[in-house]
Amino acid sequence: MAVGESKFPEIPLIDGVRIGYAKAGIKKANRKDVVLFEICEGASVAGVFTLNAFCAAPVTLCREHLSKAPARFLLINTGNANAGTGVKGMSNAQKSCAAVAEIAAIEPAQVLPFSTGVIGEPLPIDKLLSSLPEAFSRLSSGKWLDAGEGIMTTDTRPKGAYRSCEYEGLSFNLAGISKGAGMIRPNMATMLGFVATDVAIDQSLLHEILKDVVNKSFNRITIDSDTSTNDSCMLIATGKAGNEKITDLSSDFARYFIEQLTSIMQELAHAIVKDGEGATKFVSVEVAGSESKEDATKVAFEIAHSPLVKTALFASDPNWGRILAVVGRAGLKSLDVSKVAIFINDVEIVKEGARSDSYTEELGQSAMSPENIHIKIDLGLGLSSDIVWTTDLSHDYVTINAEYRT
Repeated sequence: MAVGESKFPEIPLIDGVRIGYAKAGIKKANRKDVVLFEICEGASVAGVFTLNAFCAAPVTLCREHLSKAPARFLLINTGNANAGTGVKGMSNAQKSCAAVAEIAAIEPAQVLPFSTGVIGEPLPIDKLLSSLPEAFSRLSSGKWLDAGEGIMTTDTRPKGAYRSCEYEGLSFNLAGISKGAGMIRPNMATMLGFVATDVAIDQSLLHEILKDVVNKSFNRITIDSDTSTNDSCMLIATGKAGNEKITDLSSDFARYFIEQLTSIMQELAHAIVKDGEGATKFVSVEVAGSESKEDATKVAFEIAHSPLVKTALFASDPNWGRILAVVGRAGLKSLDVSKVAIFINDVEIVKEGARSDSYTEELGQSAMSPENIHIKIDLGLGLSSDIVWTTDLSHDYVTINAEYRT
């Protein structure tokens, strides 16, 4: 089950990036489950990763490799997270990088590994290694759609986005894929995101840009409040567009590029939410009128994580008292309940801390019925705001996660 229609867009390969894939049978036979990205020499590559202390072996190794050498290959497998696998898991991650490096005649530190799937199961390293020649053979023919399909776990559809941009006569491109449907509350989620551009960007600035944009996109989504062990988001800048390298984030071109990057990453983040396990609603939770952005973010996530709010959303039940209760328990020291207003899809539910005189149950029902729902809370305290994106909580979510390993 997923929210809305979704067709994977036509995405041309970014100049300086090639994609290959293989069917290794890591968890299921005859499905794409190994993906290889080849990155040209001279490209800048940045990454942000899960804050879960039990991060997977590939995450630890990826961080290490990223700090040591310029990345030339990304190796991704689905079907197994290689997390909670101890010393053996790290050894398997290292073996996979070494095998790619041997075929490509590069250093192992130039290979960045990524895994997603079941936690705690040993990575079937022999299957992974034996699939690499097949993945390399497809580097000339692989497409973004192949990569999008090759990183799916409980996703019901591949997720991709593309931007062809022009700025003062300079053309450049942005393309990316993401995966994720459950265990989603990024600090970074069980999510992976891979975005590439042909813009030239200074390596040190690329990480700064990525961290900022992820905080406005992938770090503003939640499905079930669980932060995964494997979350990673990578940004590749090949420098093939012909622009003068971005070395100053205050330049007009840099600001335009960041605006476009934010747009594509928010699209990929929204695609994860819309494909959330068992999701029937795509829900925006906006908190305005806050004294600080941090307070607004806190209240928004408290609402987005509430099982009572989420089940009411699933039932299209305008039980607005549940939202009011969450605002009250969010722990804001300066909260004045007499100033709080709540809207659902532009229907005023609460005014000055109580049911609005204009509200009727019929209006509330109509506001809660669409697939796309916007909840807005105005705290009446200041000028700061934030927004997060989430889903409802359905019977199917419980079924999917209860039967995930069976």
